[in-house]
Amino acid sequence: MNPESKDDPVVYQSVVLKNAAPYQYMKVCLVLEDKSVKLSAVDLKQFIITGLKSLHGEVGAALHFDVLKYNKDTLSAFLRVPGSGLVKLWSSLTLLGSYNEQSCAFRVLQVSPFLLSLTGNSRELQLD
Repeated sequence: MNPESKDDPVVYQSVVLKNAAPYQYMKVCLVLEDKSVKLSAVDLKQFIITGLKSLHGEVGAALHFDVLKYNKDTLSAFLRVPGSGLVKLWSSLTLLGSYNEQSCAFRVLQVSPFLLSLTGNSRELQLD
């Protein structure tokens, strides 16, 4: 094909990228039966790794994720996980049901490929 020929048809190509973002960000909250229990960020991460290991085995426990921000008072955290590991992390959080022999549940509040979008929630917006 000669690039200068005017008789050649122009070829267009459509490219669709699904989950092109390298990371997914999750805003989660741990709800414990005993409200007085406080976990450190290290305890929270170890608890999540235990859940990954119980559901997905050693390969699941090796999933790299980060606790970007953690609030000990509200037990809420911002997690960063590679896009390919989002389903594994989310499913293991969903199935964690007890911490130190008391009932608990993780609530996934928001998920986004953009960390900035987790800082605000339009459902909680109050106009003065």
